[in-house]
Amino acid sequence: MTDAPAGPLAASSPASSAAGSATSSALRTPRAAAIAGIVFSALLITALTLLRVSAPGNPAVAGGWLTDSGKRTAVAIGLNLIPFAGIAFLWFIGVIRDRVGAHEDRFFATVFLGSGLLFVGMLFVAAAVAGGLIAGISSSGSPGAGTLALGRNVTAILLNVYTMRMAAVFTLTTVTIARRTAIVSRWLTVAGVATALVLLVGVGISPWVELLFPAWILAVSIDILTDRRTALSGTSTFRPTAREH
Repeated sequence: MTDAPAGPLAASSPASSAAGSATSSALRTPRAAAIAGIVFSALLITALTLLRVSAPGNPAVAGGWLTDSGKRTAVAIGLNLIPFAGIAFLWFIGVIRDRVGAHEDRFFATVFLGSGLLFVGMLFVAAAVAGGLIAGISSSGSPGAGTLALGRNVTAILLNVYTMRMAAVFTLTTVTIARRTAIVSRWLTVAGVATALVLLVGVGISPWVELLFPAWILAVSIDILTDRRTALSGTSTFRPTAREH
């Protein structure tokens, strides 16, 4: 009969397995955050660009682009990309919270999660209203000018007034959490504050201002991915250390 492994060796096996599992999970987390953020940014930038280029900003001339099949198709593609952008954003929120770990503050975590969920919810509602206009055109012909103006105004108000304000709150809370836990580079916190201020007070200046938010998320995602590579080389700490008990 083969003798059992020595006591110290046998006792160390479960601990080694747990440590290896924790390390593997820690190494996967930043990559998931980076990929989710990059996917969200790429999809939202593409969707907003298609919508802004294809649909005019003036509701008074809204009926013209509806007769152009190419522009109508571009708008439909942009609207269909938004749900996938929202899914990627929810994943980004989850992995960022996991990255913060035990250092998460309940107050800021609540605002962070709430503003992120409201951002996605109102983005979906705005896309649904716009999609309803496109669907109405396909099924029963072009709607009246009043219906078009109402739909365009509701979509614009949801996107510019409410959705982008929630994006600004999300950015501010993320910046605050990042400053306390050092999960991203310092220059991104400064850029985040500037982005949030523009989204709060300057979103009506130009419709292209909306692209600042996904652009900032893209920069954060790239920074997280770069930090992961540094952490793997052993020259940097990947994430805040959990509290010891």
